[in-house]
Amino acid sequence: MTMQMSRRHYLAASGALLTAALAPRGASAQITIRQGYQTNLWGMPTYYLLRSGLLEKRGLKFEEFGVPSGNLTMQQMVARQVDLGTYAGPSLILGHDKGGLVAIAQIEHVGKTASVMVRKDLNLTKMEQLKGLKIANQTGSSVGNIFVDQIAPSHGLKKGDYQEVRMNVNDMITALSAKTVDAMVNVEPYNAIAEADGLAVKIMNYWDVDKMPVFMAATPDFIAKSPDTVVAYLKAWLDVARDFKSEPNKVADAIYSFYTSKGYSMSQDTFRKAMSTVDVDPGFPSDLKPYMQEQAEILLKEKKIAAIPDWGKALRPDFMEKARAGA
Repeated sequence: MTMQMSRRHYLAASGALLTAALAPRGASAQITIRQGYQTNLWGMPTYYLLRSGLLEKRGLKFEEFGVPSGNLTMQQMVARQVDLGTYAGPSLILGHDKGGLVAIAQIEHVGKTASVMVRKDLNLTKMEQLKGLKIANQTGSSVGNIFVDQIAPSHGLKKGDYQEVRMNVNDMITALSAKTVDAMVNVEPYNAIAEADGLAVKIMNYWDVDKMPVFMAATPDFIAKSPDTVVAYLKAWLDVARDFKSEPNKVADAIYSFYTSKGYSMSQDTFRKAMSTVDVDPGFPSDLKPYMQEQAEILLKEKKIAAIPDWGKALRPDFMEKARAGA
């Protein structure tokens, strides 16, 4: 039977075809990315990505989920509440062990952002002097795990030699000011704020122990659903890298506004000092596997994971290779 098409149906069909023709190719046009990020300085490159308009230029839509620390983003991803998020190697390994999470890029190095800070009035200068003190630590975070499993033991501090006070990194300055803790294991910009306010001094920087690559991780479900979206997303990250190099003041202003909007009193000089500790360079270096193997062996020894990951599944450089080829 021959069917007649009304003018209204014809126009509707034509409009749909036109929309499809103009939309970005692949599945990226239909998918909304659920982006997780931590609100310390490690997550600020991602925050900038979300504010820059660079995702929209690639035809990508997103929802954002900000939390105090990357290990919380990792937990959200294991629960499949978030698709993408950044955190350091130990959290990625834990996330792969618990939920098959996959690294699609290394975003930055943050070893210079992480420090052990001690209350200034205590006049302490050495890690060994922390024995018997109350130390604020975000338990379960990469920084927290590295402190407990590697840094503290290397300075003769076993579990039980100090009192670990569990709290989020963004609550630690208040605790120092109230003298409810003596020291904190924290990241920027909170370390710079504590120094500028005369509350704490730095006695140890993580860079000397671990340069701390931070990864952008994805759930395996998200990758399987839309590999084209992953590639388009990483192209936007390459755009972000260009902004960090060519327009650092624009980037710094966007991120500075985040902290001032949250009520932090911080000078531009203090903030730029904190920002200078973040090395943003999205890619997938070839020497990651030995580093990750070492971190995994530590976590396995501490019985925090069930097995060493299959790195062919946990580390996926192929998406970044495609992004660079088509950027």
